[in-house]
Amino acid sequence: MEFISIDFETANSSPASPCAVGLVRVSDGQIAETLSMLFRPPFPNNWFHEGNIRVHGIKPEDVLDAPEWQEVLPELLLFTDGLPLLAHNAAFDMGVLRASAAAVSFDLPNLSYGCTLLMARKTYNLESYRLNAVAYAIGHEEFAHHDALADADACARIALDMANRHEVDSLEDLLIKTKQRFKPLLV
Repeated sequence: MEFISIDFETANSSPASPCAVGLVRVSDGQIAETLSMLFRPPFPNNWFHEGNIRVHGIKPEDVLDAPEWQEVLPELLLFTDGLPLLAHNAAFDMGVLRASAAAVSFDLPNLSYGCTLLMARKTYNLESYRLNAVAYAIGHEEFAHHDALADADACARIALDMANRHEVDSLEDLLIKTKQRFKPLLV
């Protein structure tokens, strides 16, 4: 199991308004390294909606002295090292990555990604497949939901639990067992 789990928090409803990212590197089936960054969202989406603040608790003053998104993006991509990305509700996180890179005219590499939400639906029998519900179901109950790093960590733990349940030791085999496939970041 080699992958990067990723989670974004946004300042407002625009996918081009990320203000925080959490990444977790899984190597040899173990959580190996993490990266968490707060930053200023790209213009013109660099304003904060009260509803988003209520969800994640990040306020404009929290990113006042933080780097700009275009400064953080190369570091984020360096951390991924070309590994496949996993996110819980990946359509959201990959949409944020694509839209916010476009907002600063940054050419993304064509990484592949998978969605732990879709995989969880093929693995568990739950009433809800929201990140916190799946995390609780696997016994990972103590985490700060809507903190980007905590959510990326929960996503990684869910993927590892699914691999264990399906008795596979590669992300490719997990995707096969859950009737999913890698998707290209660039479409």
